[in-house]
Amino acid sequence: MSIHPTAVINPNAEIADDVEVGPYAVIEDNVKIGPRVNIMARAYICRYTEIDEETEIHMGGVIGHLPQDLAFRKKRSFLKIGKRNIIREYATIHRGTQEDSETRIGDDNFIMGFVHIGHNCRIGNNVTIANATTLAGYVELDNRVFISAHVVVHQFVRIGTLSMIGGKSRITKDVLPYMLVNGNSTVYGLNIVGLRRAQFSAETRNRIKMAHKIIYKSGYTLAKATEELEKAALGEEVRRLIDFLKAGSKRGYCGHV
Repeated sequence: MSIHPTAVINPNAEIADDVEVGPYAVIEDNVKIGPRVNIMARAYICRYTEIDEETEIHMGGVIGHLPQDLAFRKKRSFLKIGKRNIIREYATIHRGTQEDSETRIGDDNFIMGFVHIGHNCRIGNNVTIANATTLAGYVELDNRVFISAHVVVHQFVRIGTLSMIGGKSRITKDVLPYMLVNGNSTVYGLNIVGLRRAQFSAETRNRIKMAHKIIYKSGYTLAKATEELEKAALGEEVRRLIDFLKAGSKRGYCGHV
């Protein structure tokens, strides 16, 4: 274990033997930190936070602090962070609001500087969130979502797998999987670059294009479009679109340009 002498660590924190802790970092009680985690200078790890192996918390990050929610009653809640995440300078991630609830970050995510992740958010795996983006409470990001810089996301919004959100966008409605969204919650097409990088075959991409047309270009209601997609049986990847729609929405869905 490499701990700088100026770091302040509560004796009740559980820290693996090979963790690195930088100058003036603070780690409160009831924290669990797994193997090969690197807590850099002046990072602050608050109580009821768990950080799994090989995650990096860069300078000035505030991890697991109290939620910014007037409904919070100062009860125990949690933040759970998975493996191999990179959390850059001055990012803030808050724990859950309701008693024993949690904010959860998956594995292999890249969370850039000054990002804010609010209480009770759910972040999947291989997600990228660029600088100064803000996620309000209860936002859900599926695997491989890419969010550009200076984006604001409304509470309870869900963003589906392999979607890409353009810089300075305002997302107030749910984003279906595979979509390219920009501006004021507007779908501009499919995230073709993301699909290629994910090694989706040309045939699979064509099936997703067909689904996109059924949803946004056919004139169907969403209920009718979902029905037609099920009839078309376009494969596992399109099934994710169907399941996303059938799960329902608290915010509605982004419209198409």
